Amino acid sequence: MTRLASLLTSAFMLIVPLSSASEAMPEAASALFEAKTVAGRDSALSTLEAAAPKDPASAYAAGAGEFFTALEILASGLHRHGFESPQSFMLPLMRLPVPDNPNPEPLTYEQFRAILVAFRDRLEKSAATFAAVPAAADIGMVIDLTHTGIDLNEDGTIAPDESMAAIIASLSRGGISSDAAAPTLTFRFDRADGFWLQGYAEFLMAQADFWLAHDFRNTFDGSFHMLFPRAKLPLQDILVPPPGDMGSSIFSSEWRIADFISLVHLVNWPVIEPERRQAARRHLLEMIRLSREDWKGIRAETDNDCEWLPGPQQKGENPLTGLDVGEEQVQAWLATLTMAEDLLEGRVLLPHFRIADKGINMKRFFDEPKNFDLVLSITGPAIAPYLESGRILTSDDFDQIQRQFGGGGFLTFALWFN
Repeated sequence: MTRLASLLTSAFMLIVPLSSASEAMPEAASALFEAKTVAGRDSALSTLEAAAPKDPASAYAAGAGEFFTALEILASGLHRHGFESPQSFMLPLMRLPVPDNPNPEPLTYEQFRAILVAFRDRLEKSAATFAAVPAAADIGMVIDLTHTGIDLNEDGTIAPDESMAAIIASLSRGGISSDAAAPTLTFRFDRADGFWLQGYAEFLMAQADFWLAHDFRNTFDGSFHMLFPRAKLPLQDILVPPPGDMGSSIFSSEWRIADFISLVHLVNWPVIEPERRQAARRHLLEMIRLSREDWKGIRAETDNDCEWLPGPQQKGENPLTGLDVGEEQVQAWLATLTMAEDLLEGRVLLPHFRIADKGINMKRFFDEPKNFDLVLSITGPAIAPYLESGRILTSDDFDQIQRQFGGGGFLTFALWFN
């Protein structure tokens, strides 16, 4: 893979589930992650959930399966309405490579919110299930990522081109191909990796809760035909060109560029559920806590067996990222977590490019929510209520950490490390 492909792959690793083939692995876990149909997968997951209260291995596998099905809830909801995936980090919840749907159903704002709610609530269930697994549980689950996947097109089957390996390959190539040669990728997931996946559940819940905290109907009505061009959105008949003129990428034609500009301009969202914006900060803080637990567990490991996230004592590059982890990267990552926690707790202020003597209190940004206006936040007026005097994060603070990751490698490590 190229470095760009590795970066995209790392970003998508937030949807990779766990599976099995170890001595202590419940049979239902193997059935869950080897399933070729949604019905078979769901039956195995129900068995694991029933056994979870008394069996840590079943709880671990069930938490992974619940995370797995959360992504499927999102993917199937998007597919149902003819979603066209943007190749942009501006919309991180919208990066699933959903196949084309030639006959999409109409989509309303209320239906889109319902998809986000179902996705978010399933993630919450996954995080709670993982949290019930004892920190010292002896877990060892091996999976070939070509053998597990999600039903992207709602046909009830989990086809080879819907496997995790195929989806990762499609992200690298920019599209799903039924004859794509998916790489063979086998990893052994242990207790530390459970903290990693639980942390990603918290990260995604934070994103979903931030959206749901606001009324974003104006953005939906004015620009989401860019993402759902045949779902009967309000401006489809006026602004969406005929199918033959549309192009295949979000930035492949002028109409998509224009609608992306509209989207940015229309991010002026009233707060309707303030508790969700407050919850978003708590999810991010929990993600930070789990990342520390993850690295505590990784650094205590003495084996070196198909590691998903190897520590400095476990030499060898991850085949997905091409990265080798050293102690300097771990220390820099732990410092990054402290920096992020200080920002979210308001102990350190976020700088704004046009304000020299004050910074943004991010704790108050989440806990005292006001209407969110993206453009005015960038230009300054919308962040004025959150400005305070105090210690402001500087570029030097971040540069000292970034240097440990080698040039532009920080983002790749961050997406992989969680």
